[in-house]
Amino acid sequence: MNIRFLNLLFVVVIFMSCSKDDAPETSPETIESSPNILLIIADDMGRDASPGYSEGAIKPTAPNIEGIMNAGIKFNNFWVAPTCSPTRATIITGKYGYRTNVLTPGDELAISETTLQAYINQQTNNAYATSIIGKWHLSGGNATQNPEDRGIDYYAGIFSGGVGDYSSWNFNEDGVTTNETTYSTEKLTDLAIDWVDDQIKPWFLWMAYNAPHTPFHLPPSEMHSQGNLVDSDAAIASNPLPYYMAMIEAMDHQIGRLLSSMTTEERDNTIIIFIGDNGSPNRVAQSPYSASRAKGTVYQGGVNTPMYISGKGVSRIGDENALINSTDLFATIATIAGANVDEINDSQDFSALLTSTSGASREFIYSEKSVGTNEQWSIRNTTYKLIENTNGDQEFYHLENDPYEVTNLLLQELTGAASLAKASLEAHLLIIRN
Repeated sequence: MNIRFLNLLFVVVIFMSCSKDDAPETSPETIESSPNILLIIADDMGRDASPGYSEGAIKPTAPNIEGIMNAGIKFNNFWVAPTCSPTRATIITGKYGYRTNVLTPGDELAISETTLQAYINQQTNNAYATSIIGKWHLSGGNATQNPEDRGIDYYAGIFSGGVGDYSSWNFNEDGVTTNETTYSTEKLTDLAIDWVDDQIKPWFLWMAYNAPHTPFHLPPSEMHSQGNLVDSDAAIASNPLPYYMAMIEAMDHQIGRLLSSMTTEERDNTIIIFIGDNGSPNRVAQSPYSASRAKGTVYQGGVNTPMYISGKGVSRIGDENALINSTDLFATIATIAGANVDEINDSQDFSALLTSTSGASREFIYSEKSVGTNEQWSIRNTTYKLIENTNGDQEFYHLENDPYEVTNLLLQELTGAASLAKASLEAHLLIIRN
């Protein structure tokens, strides 16, 4: 018998001896040909706190996140919504927030919306096991909703927007909420490790850490390298930045645990997407961003966040400047899973960029926010950015020359090229919104 036959026989024996009677059947060919998909969402981690980006003088020691970056592609023009629930809704539906009415933190995503997980399995004949572990924050205050009712095989984690204490928090699983005292970043990783270990077919894990979202605090010492920080509210209040960095390092430590828990074969067959869901909180925003232009705003510090992709199927290494919307993760992840969809809803597949610099790219990207009756929209092309609100107020920036939006061009006479660009952005904004 040759080596290939022996390997196949071994896989068959292991499969037949599996005790998970209720697990869907799959084949060794499916496992080998379909990549596992790991989407890691960091909560409130902007470019100024992320490896590889020029913003921010102080960076965390994050070898595992850097490893993801160095092994693949760092995206420089990835746009999200300026707060957490809206960004998550854009990814899981492929739609802009005004279409789903998820425009502010805590808004409820309608049960009628088709989730990314449900779409993948509709299009692939249930080829994938799917889970969301960690922060959900898409059911508003409706505690009766279970994410598993939305086509997701398994959900466990933090149902609402965050925790009051990383070491004493409300843990939700199977629709039941209990108090959990394991450090949340560690507990969520434990759940992910166990879930991945249980899978016998390709999997899609939406790993939504609540770190480094507030409350700022001192993580367990073995998880960070920020030194002997004073563990007191006064010390944290006076300078929260090193605590914020320690929280990112604790998350990185746990990401390392998750990746190292996989076999070499499983790790080699996994594509990893790491993103920040919005900019850094204003208390820890670093230059060139300011506190008033970080999380919660449609300025670059609020919506232009880190994204790294590496692993199975990614043959490029280095920077990518293509314009990417968070909505685009829907079509891209679905295509990676085998759905092969170029465009759906407000989502465009950018998976070609994982292997070629000539992959499809948007001409414009868009973001929005809502505060009461006042909405604000932002749209950009490769050069210019327009911000507009419901009162008709506008700001206009030349991002190539002014990447941090210092000079509002509308305070001076526009050149002919700028006038044409502004008119084009206004026209496309109308198309998007109607």
